[in-house]
Amino acid sequence: MARYTHGHHDSVLRSHRWRTVENSAAYLAPRIAPGATLLDVGCGPGTLSVDLARRTSPGRVVGIDVAESIVDRARRDTPGNVRNVEFRTADVYEMDFDADTFDVVHAHQVLQHLDDPIAALVEMRRVCKPGGIIAVRDADYAAMTWAPLDGRLERWLELYRSVAIANGGQPDAGRFLLGWAIRANLANIEPSASVWCFATPKQREWWGGLWSERIRKSAFADSALAHGMASKDELDDLAEGWLDWARSDNGWFAVLHGEIIGSVR
Repeated sequence: MARYTHGHHDSVLRSHRWRTVENSAAYLAPRIAPGATLLDVGCGPGTLSVDLARRTSPGRVVGIDVAESIVDRARRDTPGNVRNVEFRTADVYEMDFDADTFDVVHAHQVLQHLDDPIAALVEMRRVCKPGGIIAVRDADYAAMTWAPLDGRLERWLELYRSVAIANGGQPDAGRFLLGWAIRANLANIEPSASVWCFATPKQREWWGGLWSERIRKSAFADSALAHGMASKDELDDLAEGWLDWARSDNGWFAVLHGEIIGSVR
């Protein structure tokens, strides 16, 4: 398995805890039925899993992640009034579930971090019931765009993509999801795309602040230094670039995502 480029620093988890069905799985929402069984692959701190569980109730949601510490955190942070979700440690390439277990298998921002995303989709297909669906959404880093233009943000993007590739991932996964789904033999594939946009003062403060902190303190920073791709001084400069962007009155940032829903024959 590839190394997880972001890691689990609080600057990363803040963005994970922000995710909801509305802002991160709207393409799937019309297909979520009460009573469905759903597997959330790469659940992280579990916030999105909990939102999915509210929509599938009285169905069951299982969130899995390879990192035991983050699974423990998801368990601790589960609201007491959400009783139809559980969290387990699991390997996406070899999950400890019987075949044909779930009505829906979902993965958000996961395949971009894997060295064999097609194998992961095949395993997701195995645990999905015939007639069930697999839903995947991933960002496309090379397609991210912003204003005002700043060479430091251009360098950040170049560095992030280089680090992610060195760690065994594919940072531009969004554009490849359709092809991967075809190769994994999913049926009735529905491709789509959507964006996150950060442009209000509050949004810029949040997005720019967490990226400034990630550049200095997260596993991304550790990887950049370990691979010899950046110095600490350069990382500090890039972090300041994010803060300057956040303070700009015309600051605007868009994150393009690829999405697919495929069914299991």
